[in-house]
Amino acid sequence: MKYSINGIECNVVVEKKNNKNTYLRVKENNQILITTNYFTSKKQILKILESNEKFILKNLERLEKKQEKNDKFYLLGKEYNIILLPNSKVEIIDNNIYVDNYRKLELWLNKEMKKLFLSRLDYIYNKFEEDIPYPSLRIRKMKTRWGVCNKNAKVVTLNSELLRYDLEKLDYVITHELSHFIYFDHSKSFWTLVEKYCPNYKKIRKELRD
Repeated sequence: MKYSINGIECNVVVEKKNNKNTYLRVKENNQILITTNYFTSKKQILKILESNEKFILKNLERLEKKQEKNDKFYLLGKEYNIILLPNSKVEIIDNNIYVDNYRKLELWLNKEMKKLFLSRLDYIYNKFEEDIPYPSLRIRKMKTRWGVCNKNAKVVTLNSELLRYDLEKLDYVITHELSHFIYFDHSKSFWTLVEKYCPNYKKIRKELRD
């Protein structure tokens, strides 16, 4: 079904399950997903949409900003123009990145990312006064997490999308994951440890969520 909010037409997808509660999620491409029980009527669904319009609009705006950012090319928090030149090696001049094809740029970025992430891991690890293992580093694209700590395997995985952000955010995520070797939860003690090595972590967390 279609539903319009402030002139924005949304596609509403209703999934009916054996649920006691009703859940509403706003997804990309102006899609609203409602998960509810089998007895919820269309009239009730419309009331749910009407009562949640403020929440829906806020999330539509957030997703639009996210998409706008994803459509641009960022490297360490700075926006660049990609200029394709035949037989060109990867070269950064001012706000431009010169390269002869996107595949070459991708290979160059992966190589630079591995070096950068490893050097920042070394830097943050050496700041820790606590006795923690030196972890193996893995890098991959993740949809819902910036980093993962596997305490038993002694592995820290970082989201490759962090290459788009400034070093402050990369350092925070590394600090966060290394702190999990001491506290494998998000208790008050955990956040106290994170704050010890990243005093402005609250601001950074908010920026990463936005």
